[in-house]
Amino acid sequence: MHTKLLLIGIILLGGVTMTTAKTWDKVFAKSDDVTVKKVHFKNRYGIELAGDLYMPKDADNQKLAAIAISGPFGAVKEQSSGLYAQTLAERGFITLAFDPSYTGESSGEPRNVASPDINTEDFSAAVDYLSTHPRVDENKIGILGICGFGGFALNAAAMDTRIKATVASTMYDMTRVAANGYNDSMDEKARYELLKQLNAQRTADYKAGTYAKAPGLPEKLTGQEPQFVQDYFNYYKTPRGFHARSINSNGNWNTTSSLSLINMPILQRSSEIQSAVLIVHGEKAHSRYFGEDAFKKLKGKNKELLIIPGASHVDLYDNMQKIPFDKLESFFKTNLK
Repeated sequence: MHTKLLLIGIILLGGVTMTTAKTWDKVFAKSDDVTVKKVHFKNRYGIELAGDLYMPKDADNQKLAAIAISGPFGAVKEQSSGLYAQTLAERGFITLAFDPSYTGESSGEPRNVASPDINTEDFSAAVDYLSTHPRVDENKIGILGICGFGGFALNAAAMDTRIKATVASTMYDMTRVAANGYNDSMDEKARYELLKQLNAQRTADYKAGTYAKAPGLPEKLTGQEPQFVQDYFNYYKTPRGFHARSINSNGNWNTTSSLSLINMPILQRSSEIQSAVLIVHGEKAHSRYFGEDAFKKLKGKNKELLIIPGASHVDLYDNMQKIPFDKLESFFKTNLK
């Protein structure tokens, strides 16, 4: 598989403070039925994460079930994760959409770095925050990951027994695609050649004192791109989903982030997840095999795979006719009780 196309695919995809969000900076319309507050919390590595906390307006002072949400890979909380968070808050949950470490409004240097370990930890840090919030029932916390963060969410569920229910929507396993290419098309020889390129870049980065950026989405489409790249462009590069802080809209990943993704596969303990899991994927998604294969490893009667007819990968970012919010609501209400 051509290295540039692989990299394009890969890149696409504590004390607590709280302030009121004074201006609407999301790519979706604001709901009149929820309140939103900016919050900050630290993970175990000392990185301060930024999130938007959504709360139903009509809720009384009882403690509620809560859901931490992140993704897609290279997106920010003002995009798809915020849409999921707001919609689920309208349905009675306290929700927290957060920016992963090194991205968006979260801290961490250098910027735009991905890590299978730290990005898994980010979900547990969000659970830390929610479990100590006075309006949250700490025994009723779930997580939801979109795209690459669907994989990290499953990885977190395998480690963090406080998580009672997990949804992976239109998921990628970023470590699998980084190491093997799309549809596992990269063999050991090709992977070694990629590692040589990435490690040569490490040396160049160190000498230069800067970090080279991986290729991102094109500024214009030629029509010759793979359909999934066109779909990403039509979300991230148009008013539909563009956000200035989003890596996929207006930036690039650090090229050498791929090294840890290649070398540290996630989902090694996913077969041991005892809590409930729902994997949602589009029928026409190029990434569908990630969700189906992840589901095959799960055990128990509280695991479910839902394929959405006619849906592409990106449809599950923001298409309100395709995202199965009724199912998400019933899944979380059933398993967070």
